[in-house]
Amino acid sequence: MAASRLTARIDLRTRLSICAKKARYVCAADALSAIAKATITLRHYACDRCGQFHLTSRTKGKRIARPVTD
Repeated sequence: MAASRLTARIDLRTRLSICAKKARYVCAADALSAIAKATITLRHYACDRCGQFHLTSRTKGKRIARPVTD
């Protein structure tokens, strides 16, 4: 059972073919500015393959911050 958990963790890495197809942002600030211009909900993440940032629309299992209201 422990081996299957370990295998599942390894599969979470970004596939090289996916990394090559996605836009790359050098820093998180660049990725966040691209998110601000988007018409859909996106989040940024640091890629373990290229070391830069990519955008994704996947939010399953991710906490989304509540909007701040004053």
